[in-house]
Amino acid sequence: MTAWYPAFALAAFLLGSIPFGLIVGRVFFHSDIRSSGSGNIGAANALRTYGRGGGAAVLLLDALKGFVPAFVVLHLSANAGPGPAALCACAAVAGHCYSPWLRFNGGKGVATWLGAVAALAWPVALGFVAIWLALVVPTRFAALGSLAATAASAVGLWYATRDPAVGVWSLAAAAIIFWKHRENIARLAAGRENKIGFGRASRA
Repeated sequence: MTAWYPAFALAAFLLGSIPFGLIVGRVFFHSDIRSSGSGNIGAANALRTYGRGGGAAVLLLDALKGFVPAFVVLHLSANAGPGPAALCACAAVAGHCYSPWLRFNGGKGVATWLGAVAALAWPVALGFVAIWLALVVPTRFAALGSLAATAASAVGLWYATRDPAVGVWSLAAAAIIFWKHRENIARLAAGRENKIGFGRASRA
């Protein structure tokens, strides 16, 4: 089984690379999400651009990209512990963020990471959602909630599993997500970050 882990990771990367935000925008809204809002293909920009329905669809599909490979590998490699599944979770996040179908551009990996966390330890995923809501509802800064919840869940996964490999791959995934948010971090520091609404698009 160990010899198959690189193949599982590659499959997770390819699944993660499917740009569902772009697909949902073109199929259901007849537009390119990259030309609206922040230009990102993820759920936050889908919410901002297409409203609740579009945002929810992209959130669910992007989360499944992380959940499915982590869940499958977790159960296939039960005797090896959750480390291989965490590797696939990181690979799915990397695929989402650096999609070969988008010339190795992509989203920021938060929804895909949340899906993977749900597969690895669902109580940690609930904590992720609670932290995100606690920060985003009052401030409307999606990036702030995403970064805080990502960092907390990376630590939470290690604590829940006590598996060093999970700690390594969780930190690697968090590092990718933070790197993809570097412009958001700069805008947050400067007080110029975009806000989201919870209905139709918010331009604030």
